[in-house]
Amino acid sequence: MLENMLKAAKEASYELMSKRSDIKDKALAAVASKLDNSRELIKAENAKDIEYAKSAGLSQAMTDRLILDDKRIDAMITAVNEIKAQTDPVGKVVEGYRRPNGLYITKVKVPLGVVGIIFESRPNVTIDAAALCLKSGNVSVLRGGKEAINSNKCLGRLMKDALKETGLPEAAVNIIEDTDRAVVMEMLKAKDYIDIMVPRGGASLIKFCTEHSLIPLVKHDAGICHVFIDEWADIDMGVSIAVNAKCQRVGVCNTMETLLVHNAVASKILPLLEKAYAEYNVELRGCERTRKIIKCVPATEEDWRTEYLDYILSIKVVDGLDDAVNHINKYGSQHSESIVTENYTNSERFLDRVDAAAVYVNASTRWTDGGEFGLGAEIGISTQKLHCRGPMGADDLTTTKYRIYGSGQIK
Repeated sequence: MLENMLKAAKEASYELMSKRSDIKDKALAAVASKLDNSRELIKAENAKDIEYAKSAGLSQAMTDRLILDDKRIDAMITAVNEIKAQTDPVGKVVEGYRRPNGLYITKVKVPLGVVGIIFESRPNVTIDAAALCLKSGNVSVLRGGKEAINSNKCLGRLMKDALKETGLPEAAVNIIEDTDRAVVMEMLKAKDYIDIMVPRGGASLIKFCTEHSLIPLVKHDAGICHVFIDEWADIDMGVSIAVNAKCQRVGVCNTMETLLVHNAVASKILPLLEKAYAEYNVELRGCERTRKIIKCVPATEEDWRTEYLDYILSIKVVDGLDDAVNHINKYGSQHSESIVTENYTNSERFLDRVDAAAVYVNASTRWTDGGEFGLGAEIGISTQKLHCRGPMGADDLTTTKYRIYGSGQIK
């Protein structure tokens, strides 16, 4: 069944890559309409997944990622409409020039082809990823986790109905309904059909895909994000950002997992943060210097390397900017990092020296998101350096092709 699906996907990719923007946009408009008109069906199927999550003992944070209520359905519709409104990246001329031999060479954006996406938990990824692929002329093959299978199947059917109604191949969007991990292995080996793989999930999934894939990967890796409160920070701003970055939504990859505090302000700001975090029942794990100032559990070496995705926070008191940067570059996952400071020199040094996809000055790491960056949505947040980095939008789902115009030139 998988091989037949992938063969159909490959054939559909050749048809889709040449479709005009208005046709793709018409299909996206139909997707948005289907979502709006099928709310009760979506919520009913989603309720089955929520019931499974509770019976399986998933954490509150992980269960929250599964929920599709009216607010999140609205967010999916908004994302699809924003993607539709964007400029189609396909056909965009990157450069054009004429050679001395008379050849006119252009370099243009073209779709990648068939994009395989392996993801966990969040069913809205089904819509975001498929919509971005459609906008950029790519076929999507999506394999979600078993905890969201009913929601994913429902959303997939709605998208296929929209494609059929607008004259596009139904095989442009594919939902793999088999949640056996053996299917993931088959996908990773299907180099004749899938052009690029985008795994987004926990460390074990990323490690598995990295070790076994025969297909180029764009990894949506762990989010071990930091906020550094500098000695020149506005204290109220520091508290606000540190609380938001940890507590606004804990089960997502752009949540802060480690707080770094300059020793010059630690005794002033840590008690304020201890009180603020207590309102959210955050478990604090601190270094030795932190534990001399506030009450918390001793932090271990492993804590600095852990993406909790829960109400747990590691705290370390550092001696200055260089100490903070060195810690981030050693333990961070190259996702999102932030400094709170009123010192311009320090902010620029932080921006220059921290190795991450998104680096902030005086803002929460929670902003790292395709929608918030104006991309409509994201297919993932790449924490590697090739071929793209950070939130991946439609433009990042293209490659380039040289188109050469001659007048009989031979060599």
